[in-house]
Amino acid sequence: MKNIILVGFMGTGKTAVGKALARRLKMKFVDMDDLIEEREGMKIPDIFASKGEPYFRGVEKEAARGLCAQSGLVVAAGGGVVIDEENVKNLKSSGVMVCLTATADKIFERTKAHTHRPLLNVTDPKEEISELLAKRAEYYARADYMIDTSELSIDEVVKKITEIAK
Repeated sequence: MKNIILVGFMGTGKTAVGKALARRLKMKFVDMDDLIEEREGMKIPDIFASKGEPYFRGVEKEAARGLCAQSGLVVAAGGGVVIDEENVKNLKSSGVMVCLTATADKIFERTKAHTHRPLLNVTDPKEEISELLAKRAEYYARADYMIDTSELSIDEVVKKITEIAK
């Protein structure tokens, strides 16, 4: 069975939808960030702080390659994985890539209590979210499908993806 790769900004529902989708389709769920943290033995913010973003992106690329060699997975990819064209090519070669989107307001609402998100530890997190969404829009547009989760329940998103993945 082909993989289903969920991409999108943090707070769009990749993990929650991915877990529910994997249960529904009887597939294995993999959170790419969790996989990287397990392999590196540290949390992603700590990887960024101690080894830098270029190192992290290399580890991320390696994880993407490894996941592409497998099948029958629902993968919640890291928010920035789509910035690298090779990652997109590799992930899409193993299945269908679905980008989950949401408004900046909805993302802020869903993530404001998450202190482990370095992105939100700024003076104006909502403005930061808006700016990053704009910067990443062209990259997220590389996905095979886009689903706006702003006003949908997890089950509604799962149903849409199940229809796409048939």
